[in-house]
Amino acid sequence: MAEDDRPAPLVIQSPAQFKALGHPLRHRVVNMLRQRPATLRQLAEALGLAKGTIGYHVRVLREAGLVELAESRQVRGGTEQYFGLINKSFAFREGETLAAAFLYNSALAEMRPAPSGQPEHTELRHLWLTPEQAASIADQLREHVAELQKFGVRAAQLGAGESPTAQAYGMLVSLFPADVPRLGPDDVG
Repeated sequence: MAEDDRPAPLVIQSPAQFKALGHPLRHRVVNMLRQRPATLRQLAEALGLAKGTIGYHVRVLREAGLVELAESRQVRGGTEQYFGLINKSFAFREGETLAAAFLYNSALAEMRPAPSGQPEHTELRHLWLTPEQAASIADQLREHVAELQKFGVRAAQLGAGESPTAQAYGMLVSLFPADVPRLGPDDVG
């Protein structure tokens, strides 16, 4: 699917949606379902949890309008149900005050330290910018992230995700007003 053919992101706006995505396990399930639809058994095995536990959390996601029954298959006298995301891309309403905190908390919950001997790829820097400069940098970051997403789609199409050494990497890009007080002039002199 070409990038321009992708559906618009699902806008997260109801309290039920925020609550559903706010639970760490449900957030992990959503991230797994971005790969493809899956059964409760497949999700439970991948997460190392009971099928009933996963069933409860998938039900909460369905009731919030984030997950749907994507397909049913008859197998050995039973029915397998595959659950998928309503939309693989989520967005927040413009000016949504909870969005940034939600994204930060979600990213922190996913972050793991780099394996021994491998470099860390996390940095925090502070820049002193005017509002205009901050807006310009934010635009540049959005453009760069869009390019990286295209790279990720191309890599997936080439089977990179099927490599035994491939692993998921998260990326949180944020330019935010930081709580760093400005020092006054140096009195020494």
